Parts: sequence; structure tokens; C-alpha cells
Amino acid sequence: MTKQNEHIHQKERTSWRSRKVAIVGAGAVGATFAYAMAQNGAAEEICLIDLNEELCKGQVLDLAHGLPFYPTIDIYAGTEEDYADADVIVITAGAAQKKGETRLDLLKKNSAIIEGIVDQITAQDSKATIVVVTNPVDILTKIALERSGWDRGRVIGSGTVLDSSRFKFLLSEFFDVYVGSIHAYILGEHGDSEFAAWSMANISGVQLDEYSKQLGIDNWPEKKKEIEQEVRDSAYHIIDYKGATNFGVGLALVQIVSAILKDQRRVLTVSYHLEDEYNINDICLATPCLISQNGVESIVGTELTEKERKKLVRSANILKNEYADLKNSG
Repeated sequence: MTKQNEHIHQKERTSWRSRKVAIVGAGAVGATFAYAMAQNGAAEEICLIDLNEELCKGQVLDLAHGLPFYPTIDIYAGTEEDYADADVIVITAGAAQKKGETRLDLLKKNSAIIEGIVDQITAQDSKATIVVVTNPVDILTKIALERSGWDRGRVIGSGTVLDSSRFKFLLSEFFDVYVGSIHAYILGEHGDSEFAAWSMANISGVQLDEYSKQLGIDNWPEKKKEIEQEVRDSAYHIIDYKGATNFGVGLALVQIVSAILKDQRRVLTVSYHLEDEYNINDICLATPCLISQNGVESIVGTELTEKERKKLVRSANILKNEYADLKNSG
């Protein structure tokens, strides 16, 4: 075995306990996330797992050639046995939608994939937090949670963390303000029923309605609608241009996983199973959640406006109907 191929094979375990991330799916999203995570330095081990072993080996070897330029880290190809000691398991694996295939057809295929992966994870008695990325992420997060039988805080979805980042970017461009000074969230489904929580949006504590008045922006109500729609359409535009999205979601996953590994107690809009929060039950969707080493520690309570509450309930109902269609389809 050559030295450069050592990283392709399962790493020998030592008594030292490192922070380990297992990535299920070595395609564009999984590999991009691994690349970004390696540079972040929050994990000491990154393990890629994929049924396509050749692809997985190629991605790992390509990533491993950058080891001199990362913080200290091990990157290697693994097996389902690597779930046993992983701290976070990120599921990016899934089927792509084919021409003529319905959303329900795709959901059925990806539901079966997620269930199979979760069965492997639970068979290893893993103590990890699962982060589901595969779309439609909210429904598949619920599928994964039910299949695992775990506490709801340990099975979460990537939710609207990326959508909220897109929202902040667009607001930054519009107001010509550094994006780090903007606090804003997209809530609900990661999909067409998501919405901007304008009541929570501010620039360093100044509500955007007030800030727009200070700048003398007369058409702010129309601009709000345009910005919100552009957030919803962002993925469609990127897919039209290049076929898929991977950089933004890879970076969003770094924020979620780092918050868990570092116990940051950070607020992110992950997909989480609601149990009477916002008067919504039995579905996963994105709300502001406090992320710690245990996954979701709690939902960060906030008073939405009546209009926003109705939008959140509408989004939940759309997801519930999709979930019911999946179950009824056999």
C-alpha cells in the first residue's frame, strides 16, 4: 500500500478521543462540506462514506493531498462501523430527481435511502447527532427521527440556514452594509412555502423598516417582496446556471456542525421536530434553535407577528400533507 493510499482505508483507532464527523454521501455536497470542514478546524477526523467506493476513494485522496494546508486533521474513507464513534453524522446521500419523476416519487426513493442509513447508524449504537441534508430535507428529517427512535434534539435537518444566509446577503447588497451586521431569518419549509421573518430582521438592533425610513427608501414594501422572492428562487437560478448547489450549503453545514462540536450554543434555523411550539405539532421545519453539543438544546422563543404565525402554520400544513401522501402511497 502506498503512503498516499493509506487515507483511503479505515483509520486505526487509538485511545485518544477526537472530534469526528462522518459524512454519508461523497458527491458534490458531501465533498464540498468535507473540504470546508477540513479548513475550519473544528473536527480532528472527517470520514466519508459512500456506496460508490471509487468516488469515495477519489474524493478522499484529493482532499488528503491538501493535508499540509489544513489544521491538523485526518481524512479517510470509512464504513458503517465509523458511525459508532462519530460525534456528528451528516447525511447528504440521496437520489436526484429524474425527468418526468414527481416530487412524491423522489421522496419515496430518498425516504428509503434515509431509513437504510439510519438503520445502519442505530445498529452501531451511535451517540452522534444526525444532520440531514438530503431533500426534501424537512420530510426526510422527520423520517430519520422516527426511524431512529432518538430524542428529537439529536436528529435535525439543515433547514433554512442556507436560505437565511442568502437573505442576509441580499439585504447586505441592498443596504450596502457589512453582512455580519445583519440579523435576519428565513423560517418554515426549506422550499417554496418558506418566508422571511421581517419582525426579527435588523441591522445592529435597528429594525429594517426604521432603517429604510432613515435612508429615505420610499419603495421599501415592494423591495421587501422582491428580496423575499429572490431568496426562494436562488436555488433555481443556481441550478439553471450550473446544475446544482454545493458551495453555499457546504458552508452552512460547517456552521451547524461546528456549533455542535464546539458546544457554541449558537442560534441557527435548523429543521426541528415541533411539539406544540408555535401551536404546531408532529412535523419538522425551520425555526430559530439553540445548538449545543447535544444538537438542538431548545427553540429560541420569539413573538412572531400574526401574519408570520399564519405563514409558519401554512408551511407546516404543506409539509404535513406531503408526509401524509408519502405514508398513504405505501
